[in-house]
Amino acid sequence: MSANKKISVIGVPMDLGQSRRGVDMGPSAVRYAGMKERLRDLGYQVKELGNIAVPYPKEDLNAEEDNLKNLEEIVKASNELAACVDSEISNGHFPLIVGGDHSISIGSLAGISKHYNNLGVIWYDAHGDLNTPDTSPSGNIHGMPLAASLGIGDSRLTELYEKGPKIKPENVVIIGARSLDLGEKELIREKGIQVYTMHEIDRMGMPAVIEEAVEYLKERTDGLHLSLDLDGLDPSEAPGVGTPVIGGMTYRESHLAMEMLFEIGMITSAEFVEVNPILDDGNRTANLAVGLMGSLFGEKLK
Repeated sequence: MSANKKISVIGVPMDLGQSRRGVDMGPSAVRYAGMKERLRDLGYQVKELGNIAVPYPKEDLNAEEDNLKNLEEIVKASNELAACVDSEISNGHFPLIVGGDHSISIGSLAGISKHYNNLGVIWYDAHGDLNTPDTSPSGNIHGMPLAASLGIGDSRLTELYEKGPKIKPENVVIIGARSLDLGEKELIREKGIQVYTMHEIDRMGMPAVIEEAVEYLKERTDGLHLSLDLDGLDPSEAPGVGTPVIGGMTYRESHLAMEMLFEIGMITSAEFVEVNPILDDGNRTANLAVGLMGSLFGEKLK
């Protein structure tokens, strides 16, 4: 983790990037789980910025244009998020973004990337989120944010906030992938994106995966963003997510990953997404998210 002790919390109650209601309540669930208190107990100054306004769709929730559901509303909220993140970094604050579905990363990375020449990204997720309107089987934009941030896909997403790609494929590491569409696999091969699937995690162990990922990124990046989707964890650990995939990372593996990322001191921004309290069990997934934040920001057992 960087030495920055000033954290700006930005909630994004977005549920338009996917088709299961409830993830818009994720920021409230995470706040209710004690996020702000946990961070302040660790010695951080926490600036609570409330929530980005997310427009309600003019038609039905899944209004579609060019295989891009709820495009207009997502673009509007993403631009607002990008501007907010941009401003907070300019003021010397660490942006901690809480979703909401993973489409919010389009706005997050658009705002963050303005401050770096070679922003690195750790994408901790069961999915690659590398679809485009041409490859997406659903038209759900939460499956497209990494591709859009790489400059691949519809120009209304790729050119959001500022023209041009926000990140480079060689500066991305995906950890925990176990559900990739055919088009995503082809894009990974074409762009040479570094991916650690659950096969590599099982075979190598989480410590080796994190060490190798950090070694890969540290010489080529000047900032490092963590994008953590709670469905990266196994549904038995994190049941409150919209797109669960069995065979995921464990609670302990994930805490270890966050502890190691704190120790390397490279993380300059972070987001936690896809907590859906409607699908959760007693706010268990939100509590887990807050626990992982604690480890990312330096919480230790002793």
